[in-house]
Amino acid sequence: MRLRHLLRAVSAFVIGIAGTLLIANPAHAAPAFQLPFPCGQTWQGNSSNSSAHVSWEIDFNRGSTASADLGDTVVAAAAGTVEVSAHQGELNGYGNLIVLNHGGGYYTYYAHLDKRAVAAGESVLRGQVIGAVGNTSRSGNNISPHLHYEVRYPDRSQSHIIKAVFNGSTFSYPDASVTSRNCATSYDPAEVCGAGFEVTDSKALGSAGTVNLLWKGATSQNCVVTLKMANVGTATATSAFLEPQGSTRSTDSGNYSYYAGPVIRTAPGCVKWGGSAGGASYTSPFEHCG
Repeated sequence: MRLRHLLRAVSAFVIGIAGTLLIANPAHAAPAFQLPFPCGQTWQGNSSNSSAHVSWEIDFNRGSTASADLGDTVVAAAAGTVEVSAHQGELNGYGNLIVLNHGGGYYTYYAHLDKRAVAAGESVLRGQVIGAVGNTSRSGNNISPHLHYEVRYPDRSQSHIIKAVFNGSTFSYPDASVTSRNCATSYDPAEVCGAGFEVTDSKALGSAGTVNLLWKGATSQNCVVTLKMANVGTATATSAFLEPQGSTRSTDSGNYSYYAGPVIRTAPGCVKWGGSAGGASYTSPFEHCG
């Protein structure tokens, strides 16, 4: 009876066959979360005036005008699996929403996106582009472009939003300016392609990097950039290509230290796109048809 009582009292331990005391099922450590924006960018976060204030969620902006951040790149705060990629405006007001499952009960939410660049079930790397800042919401909600960001633990219940941590430091609630250390790559594909381009699709190349498709509606141009996330700074075989349907393929391939591309083509119709890094490659079907 005494042993049974001891086992109930110290539920974090089990007794081994030989009488050795063992730790059982220790709590999962939190992922090493980083700011959900490209390396070096500085964003102003606000919790108390967030678009759907409940707990510790944060709304992010950096531009000097209400619409300045529209189309800015959003990246994964940590590696994980895409659990949700959908427009949920009428359901919960989050508009275009990405939810990443990081394992161990940790989830991150990225809401009001203008574009979603990843699909449910895909694995993403920390720092991989997952979408673009927007102002999507439910019908009738007129909100300014911003990123609504949440961390939830130990499940996806809204009552389990927890304080956000970036680069090992808890966000200074209710508002603070934070510079991104999400630096698996130092490059934003939208900046590599040029003004007006916005990421519409992104695929991980194992752990070696990502290949990204961007679109510039004003000129009906697509752009492909392959960003290295391993062996960064060392010249290794890297490529990016873009093929408008009915036309020839354009490819940038070589031993590059940071990225391949940009490959830019006018393509009002469907495109095939892809690239390679670290021995991994991706080739899309003809898609994104105008």
